[in-house]
Amino acid sequence: MDKMLVPPWLESLLSTQFFTVCRTHEDAARSECNMYCLDCAGDAFCFYCRSSRHKDHQVVQIRRSSYHDVVRVSEIQKVLDTSGVQTYVINSARVLFLNERPQPKSGKGVAHICEICGRSLLDPFRFCSLGCKLEGVKRNGDASFTIEAKNEALTGRREGISREEEDLREGSQQDIYPPTPPPPPSSARRRKGIPHRAPFGS
Repeated sequence: MDKMLVPPWLESLLSTQFFTVCRTHEDAARSECNMYCLDCAGDAFCFYCRSSRHKDHQVVQIRRSSYHDVVRVSEIQKVLDTSGVQTYVINSARVLFLNERPQPKSGKGVAHICEICGRSLLDPFRFCSLGCKLEGVKRNGDASFTIEAKNEALTGRREGISREEEDLREGSQQDIYPPTPPPPPSSARRRKGIPHRAPFGS
């Protein structure tokens, strides 16, 4: 495998255990280890460790979705080419899963699947996670994590449109509540009928 295709810290990031309690700051409010330093490529650490030991380093924050680790696209795409990996909108933020997840039985006629693990995908992407893309790079060498500066501007413009469409589509899939029905017409707006006078007596 060409080392230029994969940054040196990526495999360490994908194998790191997150959301343990920091031994140094275990009594503090934000003591869970959900940060990772790309410069040090060591263990996960907490909010307080970042302030004291990784102040001027490149750090990404890992989040949780259904007990699986995710990272925001806006954070990771600054240092990694994430093209080909399925993205999801969770809590109004676009995220990527770090590693492969157990595959539920997919229904018949699934249009898009991960090339590595076979997981069904929402959109025509190649991989379900950064881990599966890494495996794809190792196997085939036809994908890369290296950001090509000359293509960034063009890709950004092109993806901006498609991502807006995805936001609309994925957002609608995550709506839990049915749409609110329109309010009933106000009684003040009702048009009154023509008044009729009682006939005069003869």
